[in-house]
Amino acid sequence: MLNPQVVDSTLAVALSKGGDFAEIFVEDRQATGTSLDDGKIEEMSSGRNRGAGIRVIVGETTGFAHTTDLSEEGLAKAAMAAAAVATRSPQGGTVSAGDVGGSGAGLREMEAGRFKGTYEPLLAKLSGREGRVILPESVPKSRKVELLRQADEIARAQGGAIAQVMAGYGDSRRRFLVANSDGVWAEDDQVRTRISVSCVAVGDAGMQTGYESVAETVGFELFEKVKVEEVAAAAADRALAKLNARPAPSGALPVVLKGGSGGILFHEACGHGLEADHIVKDSSVYAGKVGELVASPLVTLVDDGMMAGEWGNFLVDDEGMPAKRNVLIENGVLTDYMWDYVRGRKRGVPSGQGRGRGGAGLGSSGNGRRQSYEHLPMVRMTNTYLIAGSDDPDEIVAQTPRGVYVAKLGGGQVNTTTGDFVFGMVEAYLIEDGRITEPLRDANLIGNGPEVLRRIDAVAGDFSMSPGTCGKDGQSVPVGCGQPTLRITEVTIGGTAGA
Repeated sequence: MLNPQVVDSTLAVALSKGGDFAEIFVEDRQATGTSLDDGKIEEMSSGRNRGAGIRVIVGETTGFAHTTDLSEEGLAKAAMAAAAVATRSPQGGTVSAGDVGGSGAGLREMEAGRFKGTYEPLLAKLSGREGRVILPESVPKSRKVELLRQADEIARAQGGAIAQVMAGYGDSRRRFLVANSDGVWAEDDQVRTRISVSCVAVGDAGMQTGYESVAETVGFELFEKVKVEEVAAAAADRALAKLNARPAPSGALPVVLKGGSGGILFHEACGHGLEADHIVKDSSVYAGKVGELVASPLVTLVDDGMMAGEWGNFLVDDEGMPAKRNVLIENGVLTDYMWDYVRGRKRGVPSGQGRGRGGAGLGSSGNGRRQSYEHLPMVRMTNTYLIAGSDDPDEIVAQTPRGVYVAKLGGGQVNTTTGDFVFGMVEAYLIEDGRITEPLRDANLIGNGPEVLRRIDAVAGDFSMSPGTCGKDGQSVPVGCGQPTLRITEVTIGGTAGA
């Protein structure tokens, strides 16, 4: 994406004021999106962004600048701006080059550390096949519109009570180069495709909604295995089922989470608390607990950027580190946190498979991510999930005399310092005498992450994932969440009926 000599000279400028570390991130992103509402195409958009972000670190101070001017002169100006910020003292003064040892760490030979990934071989590697790749930009817009019209037709055919159908299609292709003064040089080419359907049903109980989406890190070939009819029918059926829903109970009850539906709970309730920036600031309930039993022995929690085709999948992260499978909790014991490059490098965390690439991977778990070249990287999850157990999902329900079966969770929020959370249940049913019975109206799950992990007493052998968008400190990135069917012995349900 850039001439190596230009990259080298830009890093040299970034270090010229005494930087300890410098990095350049160059990104070229293009995306298209189409939305349909009430049978009409409401929006059709496409765009392309290209630019570079430059980071310079001096001691505890980070300087950052970004630019759309990718000429050697434009990059040099951005590098000088980042260096100027980084060399200012916390009190607002300026640290001279002499005070920090001239050129700082200096440039190392980068050629030995370079490795390159492109979308085509990456997809073949992840899918385990040599099948054709259909880049979304090669597909006519009329074909994408056709998918949405098909979704609208199928959703309405599920029942006369469906009053409104909204459908959306999106794809993106994100190519980037990242290089730094430690010798890291990496490139990736990430292609993602998604479709979503939302339905509104109207009945005596008022309006009810249903939503379903599919999103993967693949091209338009997604629709060779995903049937739009099934996505649309699932959204419509969810809305129709809630027309006959009763108020959800209130109080503490056992909860059975359907496979895949509750992954967001563990992403929010414990995943964020295992990100190293919260650990370093001592703002996580999990700080200082490596080696301790923090969950039921049935719980093994993994964050895996290598997970084939999932929404949080990539070849390298946004700091150039290889994607990895990181076991965070194993058989209930906290084993590690998620690390970005800079924090791991500073604290000397072992890098495992990332070592031996000209400095690449030193201390990182492959969790450095950013929304775009305009943002600094931070510690973020990729695909976070609980691994499957050995119980039968039907037996888990049968052995629950009374409780709530959650088929799909909605959004939520968590306090990482305490682990307290609130999540919406967008599809749930009552469990009575070991059977799933009446649908419930939307309500909340209220609890504490560490407590929930300890209260898991059954984990099934089924497993599935769901896509999502994770927001943190004003940045959004694609992630995957998943888990098998499992039971939590007690969670507070924020319904309106008595328990």
